Amino acid sequence: MSDMLSQIERLLPSEIEKRSFEIIGEELNKRGIVLDKVNESVIKRAIHTSADFDYAMTLKFSNEAVKKAIELIKEGADIVTDTNMALAGINKKTLEKYGGCVHCFMADEEIANKAKENGVTRAYVSMQKASKIGKPVIFAIGNAPTALVSLYEMYRDNVFRPDFVIGVPVGFVNVEISKELIMSTDIPYIVNVGRKGGSNIAAAICNAILYQI
Repeated sequence: MSDMLSQIERLLPSEIEKRSFEIIGEELNKRGIVLDKVNESVIKRAIHTSADFDYAMTLKFSNEAVKKAIELIKEGADIVTDTNMALAGINKKTLEKYGGCVHCFMADEEIANKAKENGVTRAYVSMQKASKIGKPVIFAIGNAPTALVSLYEMYRDNVFRPDFVIGVPVGFVNVEISKELIMSTDIPYIVNVGRKGGSNIAAAICNAILYQI
């Protein structure tokens, strides 16, 4: 047991994240993976959050996606997410410096009632509400593929065009196709193809962008 304890890295709390990113860099080098410099911080933070190196291969970015997201935040964009977990994880203080705030409408009573009336999910309806915020919005979807479907259908029907979509819902039902729908549009996006994702990944991507400003 004492031999195991000798392997523990004794780090200050402020040093742990830095060391984690060093390890991520070392692991990527061992795997022969070279990341695009523009997207590197987003990918590494997704890996840091999940300890899953698949994100180095599965995170997809539209043209100049990170640059466009940064521009939106500087213009005061809000962030809308589909879970309170992502809401809690996004760095709100940094976003507020630029005039933005984070919303999650999933627990709103009006959303629940409308979803029940129409036989759809709360995530589907909450995107419709978010479309009426009246300012630039970055959508950070980590749980509900129906949120992406709602955004796509509003775009298709020329009702609303999202400014930016982070599409990383996790799961098995409609997850992969909902991501493909977003990538088939001209909406700026960061999407993780396949089944993996989650609210923690959505928040991590938001924070990676915020920390670059």
